[in-house]
Amino acid sequence: LASGLEITSTGPTSIEKASGQSVKLDCQFTLAPEDSGPLDIEWSLLSSDNQKEDKVVILYSGDRAYEDYYAPMRGRVHFNSADPKNGDASINLTGLKSSDSGTYQCKVKKAPGIRSRKMLLIVMVKPSKPRCYTEGPTQEGKDVVLRCISSEGTNPLQYSWEKTSDSKLLPASAVLDPVGGTINVRNASASASGSYRCTASNRVGTEDCILYLNVTPPPNTAGIIAGVIIAVLLILIIIAIILFCCCRARHRKKYEKEICNEIR
Repeated sequence: LASGLEITSTGPTSIEKASGQSVKLDCQFTLAPEDSGPLDIEWSLLSSDNQKEDKVVILYSGDRAYEDYYAPMRGRVHFNSADPKNGDASINLTGLKSSDSGTYQCKVKKAPGIRSRKMLLIVMVKPSKPRCYTEGPTQEGKDVVLRCISSEGTNPLQYSWEKTSDSKLLPASAVLDPVGGTINVRNASASASGSYRCTASNRVGTEDCILYLNVTPPPNTAGIIAGVIIAVLLILIIIAIILFCCCRARHRKKYEKEICNEIR
């Protein structure tokens, strides 16, 4: 005869959560009179590698819960019910970490019945606070690149830019890369100056940073060249004066020596 033990949970079998959050993995069951053996409940984290063993996370056996069974989750995993034998084998997992991601299996055994249910848990890390900075010169007429990057966060990460000052409109020549996190302002003008906000986001959170862009006029190249030429000429004149003075002093000393010899 078929066992009357059944798992009745019908909720989602795939759950996404952010790191640090809590999750309930649902596993409700019903028993029948013919299920007369001892009740055992076992939650396992299934290995993605067939060469490795599954990890038992938490147990209920002999009317006792063993909640510190799995060291990496010690203190973070508990049965949802104080008395699971009443039909609630669900567990709560707190302080989620990315390493908690995986396929979990709830196995309920009460002879002669045995049933199981699998659930996929994906723990996503929200973006870390991004760093905003400029690349290359920020001069008028140049292509100015604003870059934004988060060092942490579960992919796919998306980046968006907005101008928060003046007209609050991005320059018409701006080209955005939402994956790379850059905005390329082509042939930048002074009107591109102002405050910009970059927002990094994924399915579980957002973070942003602020950057102030100051587009400056290009340097006066002709003036710089003229200044360099004048400086070089001045240096040459000074060197010539010094050489002239040295030669004159030497000539005078020689002349005085000759006069002295004639007197003798």
